Amino acid sequence: MEALLRFTRPPAIAILRPPLTCSSKKRVSGLRAKLDDSTDPLLQAAINSASLRYQETHRPDPLFLDTYAGCFVPPPVQTDIKQHSDHYCLATRFIDDALLRTVNHIDGFKQVVLFTDGMDTRPYRLGWPASTLIFDISPERVFKRAAQKLQDIGARIPRNCLFFHVPMESLDIQQTLCAKGFTGDRPSIWVIQGFPVMTLANFEDILVLASNLAMSGCYFLGEMPAWLTQTEFGPKSTIRQWMNKLFMSNGFKVDMISFEDVAGDLHKQLALRHYNKILFAAEQLRLSDDQMRTFWREFQRLEEQGDEDGFEEL
Repeated sequence: MEALLRFTRPPAIAILRPPLTCSSKKRVSGLRAKLDDSTDPLLQAAINSASLRYQETHRPDPLFLDTYAGCFVPPPVQTDIKQHSDHYCLATRFIDDALLRTVNHIDGFKQVVLFTDGMDTRPYRLGWPASTLIFDISPERVFKRAAQKLQDIGARIPRNCLFFHVPMESLDIQQTLCAKGFTGDRPSIWVIQGFPVMTLANFEDILVLASNLAMSGCYFLGEMPAWLTQTEFGPKSTIRQWMNKLFMSNGFKVDMISFEDVAGDLHKQLALRHYNKILFAAEQLRLSDDQMRTFWREFQRLEEQGDEDGFEEL
């Protein structure tokens, strides 16, 4: 996305909205999903993704290096040295680049919110600038298992950065994020990759959460399940229209990112297989709740000041 990779797009025009109501808060009270503990599908999905990152790291010309992924993959660990790049790994590289270019080249972007599978190693492996606050929202039991393994191998968050975990099972994720230090009057970048999305309502709750907390001009990018479009095998224009409507209803202008274009930009060959995720990048056009509260306070102050000036003239 041009706004994330080149930063040539002019600033978005903010869209004013009324303050957050109690009914809208209820929609983001929790992004919970019913999990089958006997088979633990969330844990298996996280391990499978870690395995792809491990294999990519050991390719002759890797898209990225994830030296921590191996601690999540049970032995025997196999390395499949293939010529074509996997969609997931291309998405990972695209997200990595967008994150680092944003936090390193745009002033003020010191808050990073990651919706993950619990085994995301970006907080450890990326070169975050000092004072970056990183928030990971993921399944608690997967995150705890991953955190212990990372601690066992001596993994550390970059110096002068802070890392917070927010369980996706939290009763109120928005409140928990804010309690841990997130503030809606500072720039932020939001990412989703690997986070369990069971229904369209789940993804809409994520959009509502990001819309409530992200300032105007902030970014949201990552992967979403293709089946959410309900037209997975339809024309791209139809899917694009559906996505535009979904994201714009929550204040975001969205672009679909072509895996073919990402692979071409990196001089890689894309694996010829069906992939059930859509890569996207979006920009927030609305004011966050904190910005709105500041706006209404200032508006009220100016009105009161105008009333006093008018009274004095009389």
